[in-house]
Amino acid sequence: MDTVDITIIGAGIIGLAVAAELSKKHKDLILLEKNDHFGQETSSRNSEVIHAGIYYPKGSLKQKLCIEGAPLLYKICKKAAIPHKRCGKIIIATNPSELSHLEELYKKANMNGVKTKLLDQKEIQKLEPNTNAIAGLYSPMTGIVDSHSLMKYLYSKAQSSGCEVVYRSEVVLLRKKNNGFIVGLKQDEYQFFTRVVVNCAGLFADQIAALIGLDIDRLGYRLRFCKGDYFSYQKPSPVNMLVYPVPSQDGVSLGVHATLDMGRRLRFGPDAEYVDEINYQVNASKAGLFYQAANKIIPNIDKKAIVPDMSGIRPKLGGPGVPFRDFIIKEETNTELSGFINLIGIESPGLTCCVSIAQKVSAMVSEILS
Repeated sequence: MDTVDITIIGAGIIGLAVAAELSKKHKDLILLEKNDHFGQETSSRNSEVIHAGIYYPKGSLKQKLCIEGAPLLYKICKKAAIPHKRCGKIIIATNPSELSHLEELYKKANMNGVKTKLLDQKEIQKLEPNTNAIAGLYSPMTGIVDSHSLMKYLYSKAQSSGCEVVYRSEVVLLRKKNNGFIVGLKQDEYQFFTRVVVNCAGLFADQIAALIGLDIDRLGYRLRFCKGDYFSYQKPSPVNMLVYPVPSQDGVSLGVHATLDMGRRLRFGPDAEYVDEINYQVNASKAGLFYQAANKIIPNIDKKAIVPDMSGIRPKLGGPGVPFRDFIIKEETNTELSGFINLIGIESPGLTCCVSIAQKVSAMVSEILS
């Protein structure tokens, strides 16, 4: 039976970042992807935002890894000429009832060590005159990145350092054996032995955890699919930075916001809808709702210029009404699966955190293999 030191499951942005980081120290590793190319799910269907770390509870992995990850990501993008822009973001209050929540976000940002500035209506008019803001919270560290170029860079780094990337390789068997694991693939019923497994399977990370025998309900690992549609604006953007509403209190999403891509194309989204199956078709009948949400933050938007764009699905831990859930990044020694590392519920700000997550996993792997 063939053997390998490290097996990474899933070639989304997280799996690619983990592979690139691990391949710096370890030369006997393989990255498995069930699709025929990297990044075909959540990683290529999102807002492509580099977050600053405003929203997340202090001490959480999301907060810590976002604040560590953003400067690391900017550094890599600059060094490797990956298209990106630190364009800034403004979270706006559009009515007096939202002012207290905006101040709470400002306090949370300060607690998290994130540079922000509260702006009054006059200051916002100078910065973004086409918004409907009576006050705002400005984040200069927020930006955007071409996620495909970033994934291509990480893929090239991993492969050039000796990581074998194998597509069309769906994992259907995982079994603990001695000091490692048997991995079985659907294709040709091929099996091999690996000392370490890193579960970066994104939307299906809970199913990979279940495959090894973990009780995903008891452990709180079960994922829910949260679908978000996007509509693009078929006219020149009236704003120069990202514009977000004050987020909803339920914590499900940050609200339908306005983002720009590297070509300055304006998009609105995502919304949040829990679904039972993966379907990337945009619901065109939502155009009116998206217009209302867009017009709330950027008035005088042309309703006819808002058209369906794309949809994405986020791997949410829990479901509607569930309080904040942090990333799960855990080596499963206490469940008698030493050498098995789970990354579950890696939603936003996962893109921002990809490098810092990879560094955390690398430290865990080094300890296992030492």
